[in-house]
Parts: sequence; C-alpha cells; structure tokens
Amino acid sequence: MAEPEDVADPERPRAVVDHALDRRAALRRLFRGGMLDSDLCDADPYLLKAAKFHGEEAAGACPACRDAGLVTVTYVYGDELGPYSGRIRETKDLPRMAHEFGRFSVYVVEVCQKCHWNFLLRTYVLGDGVPRRALPTPRDLLD
Repeated sequence: MAEPEDVADPERPRAVVDHALDRRAALRRLFRGGMLDSDLCDADPYLLKAAKFHGEEAAGACPACRDAGLVTVTYVYGDELGPYSGRIRETKDLPRMAHEFGRFSVYVVEVCQKCHWNFLLRTYVLGDGVPRRALPTPRDLLD
C-alpha cells in the first residue's frame, strides 16, 4: 500500500490543473477559422448521454454556440474506488468521498448537448491521505 500523505483538509482540492488557457486558445482558433467545428464539437455519444442524465448546470452559456444548455460532468478515478473508478459523481458527493478515501482524482468536463462542444476544464485530487484497500466488486455488479 502507498505511504500516508499529510493532508490538512481532505475536501480542499490539491494538485489542481486548470485548463482555462488551453480552452481559451481552442476557442480563439475556432472563431478565427484555424480549426473546424468538428475538431472541438465532437463529443462521444457516451459523454453526451452522461451530460443529458447526469450533467450539472454550468455557470454560463456554451462558448461555441452560445446555447444556455451547457453542463459539467464530474468523473472520479482512483485505485481505492475499485470498481467505482471512472464513474460520474455529483459535485455534492465529493466532500463525503474526500473523507472516505485516501486519494482519488476528479475530472470536470463541460459539455454542450446542442453543438457537442466538450472540454476538460480541470483536474484535481481529493482525499484524506490515508491509504485504503480498494473497494471490493459487489456480486451483483455486472461486467
């Protein structure tokens, strides 16, 4: 198992990577004609379905088409999550999870259902720093 990590506040994001500059550059290329709509507005069908059923309303409109239906989808990954790694979680679940797991990564993606714009906004790590064994796979969880 990994060594314990000294964490003052498990709910406070650490190792934050904000992709705002990349997003701004991509939008600049899109609107100046240096990139096709299809290069940035190509959301995977599974991501679109996740956005439809699990997306949380974003603060603004879609930066590509200006539609008000922009949402964010939050994914969590980590060895300790076991079979639940790679799943979508609501933002409100993250503080509780930060106290239940030693370390997991969070990925926040914005998605527009109208034009299929999608962009990874930020990634960060949460957890209390105490390593734990991975959650077991429940018997009723199908592959």
